[in-house]
Amino acid sequence: MSPALYITDEVKQLIGCETDWVEACDEVERGAIRRFHQAVMDDDPIFWKDAEAAATRYGGVVAPPLFPLHAFRRPSGAPDPLNRVSGDPDFDGVTRDFGLGLPPVPIPLPRLLNGGNQVEVYQLARPGEHIRAKSKYVDIYQKEGKSGLLVFILVETIYANQKGETLLKALQTHILR
Repeated sequence: MSPALYITDEVKQLIGCETDWVEACDEVERGAIRRFHQAVMDDDPIFWKDAEAAATRYGGVVAPPLFPLHAFRRPSGAPDPLNRVSGDPDFDGVTRDFGLGLPPVPIPLPRLLNGGNQVEVYQLARPGEHIRAKSKYVDIYQKEGKSGLLVFILVETIYANQKGETLLKALQTHILR
């Protein structure tokens, strides 16, 4: 008996689908850089000491390398996505938003796992910059695992500043089972 086919023509058409650029609601702020470098426990002076940062190749304070990944927060006045809890008793807080505005993948497998992340850093964000990003479905495929059929969804997100300079590229693998 052949395994279920989740990679339908409808799903295949999503491969290569890309969003428009989305801009983070806030510019890169020194306070956000401080909270981020404290959260990741990296106390390098380039993230907070003007004089020491000015003497480096960066010429001033910069944000930690992975800062752009967390720059996209809910803007003031936007609805809280967890409000779904009150209207949907089965909502567990996990969404299947695989990118910044990518269409949903119509695969009825209930479990979602993080299959890993690959990140290429090109340059560091600086205070005052505006970060924008766009996401793309790079690949969607299925294969048999020890616990049954698995569907892999690969999403690439490119983060850039307002000048169009790439800050980093992230490739995230989502696994449905």
